[in-house]
Amino acid sequence: MKIDDFFARLAVHAGQDRRPAIVGTGGSHLSYSDLIARVDSTAQRLRDAGVRVLATVLDNGPSWIVADLATLRAGVVHVPLPGFFTPAMQALALEVSGADALASTRESAPPAGFDAAVPIGPDLALFQRDVRSVTMPPGTVKITFTSGSTGQPKGVCLSGIQMLEVARGLAQAVEGLAIERHLNTLPFPVLLENIAGVQAPLWQGASCVALPLDAIGLSGSSSFSPGTYLQTLQAYQPHSIILLPQMLRAITATLAGARLRAPASLRLAAVGGAAVGRVLLRQAHAAGLPAYEGYGLSEGASVQTLNLPHAHRPGSAGRPLPHARVRTTADGEIEICGSVFAGYLGQAHEPPQWWPTGDLGRLDEEGYLHVHGRKKHVLITSFGRNVSPEWVETELRAEPAILQAVVLGEGRPTLGAVLWPLHPGVDDTRIRHAIEQANARLPDYARIGAWCRADTPFDADSGLATANGRPRREAVAALYEHRLFADPNASPAFDAQPKR
Repeated sequence: MKIDDFFARLAVHAGQDRRPAIVGTGGSHLSYSDLIARVDSTAQRLRDAGVRVLATVLDNGPSWIVADLATLRAGVVHVPLPGFFTPAMQALALEVSGADALASTRESAPPAGFDAAVPIGPDLALFQRDVRSVTMPPGTVKITFTSGSTGQPKGVCLSGIQMLEVARGLAQAVEGLAIERHLNTLPFPVLLENIAGVQAPLWQGASCVALPLDAIGLSGSSSFSPGTYLQTLQAYQPHSIILLPQMLRAITATLAGARLRAPASLRLAAVGGAAVGRVLLRQAHAAGLPAYEGYGLSEGASVQTLNLPHAHRPGSAGRPLPHARVRTTADGEIEICGSVFAGYLGQAHEPPQWWPTGDLGRLDEEGYLHVHGRKKHVLITSFGRNVSPEWVETELRAEPAILQAVVLGEGRPTLGAVLWPLHPGVDDTRIRHAIEQANARLPDYARIGAWCRADTPFDADSGLATANGRPRREAVAALYEHRLFADPNASPAFDAQPKR
């Protein structure tokens, strides 16, 4: 497959002129012909300006998609910067990527060190600067920065062919669902939405509903309004969406509380980023949300496995998609092949053909992948039992009273949990009952003994989670481990054995 194959595919859709390529706010839209013309024009302006590496700071919308596809068309490396990156993280990403240009809105002020704006589209401005080029893996066309567990952005370099193979594989896998309208929900710099929510629908000839994030109910790094999202969902009646588990939980709870159901138009709500759990999936389906769990990572160009309506095993992350191969090692580590990244920015060595993900799991007899958690996160109790905290946390979050949970207990006889409730009105009695219910589903060595309430939610603003919601465990432990295990007055504790 070549990059030109993707644009040839767009041209076929333009000739058929069946539906808009991109739907924006206020009923605005770009046909496939319009999209190709905008992309070609922007790509030529990037070439004329001699841009090598283009960073973008843009909200979700048609202009982001045009800029992204224009870099692909022009052979320019794209560095999409999430709006939730701090100024320090943005500055670091610009520095290490060697970005010699930045695209933003025409109203934006020139960033420090960049020249005045030059218009390159109806609402796009280009800022340039002189900067030394940076060595990166051959074939790199996109650098996606993951904040990871340390807060320091890490640049994952991807080739166009790797990304488009994933897009084509996804389109092939969901072909029977007849998806004609996808509502973009996650920020576009999140690779999952970029590939699965833009490139895959465009490959199919579907429409991408690309709205500003505030219309989706997202603000900042982790603030989400399920009520706003449901209004948008009802207004646009999409066939598919992509959600993070906490978004799915908030939407499901809102629907259940109002005794409503999701729009009947929905055929697929793909969920990724963290473990979902059987209980939440069952609740979502009861509310009319066709939620199906998947698995992937940036180093594999976003997604490798996915449950689908015709091939679904609750509790698993689904079967490998057409572009991916998956296996597990003797010690249970998941390895992937088929869409492995070109390498990390600043590292010279090429990734192996089979990439070790750092996740533990197994493939069952029918090829479904079951993910058990991060290899480096496994806790070993003082009794020598190995416990994946993600497993226990999924059971805790399955209880309606608990929104977030981080499990600690390395080298201790029992595990403890730092908890953030669903809302401030949830009292200790409800939390204790929720823990008892979760403990009843767990073996004795994985049950929660001590627990305490967190002072703030686990999010990027508090520094206790990454931008996509994964907890920063060392930061949580530094704040709460002493309180959890050494201060009984601040850490309500009870018998870890479930009541019968």
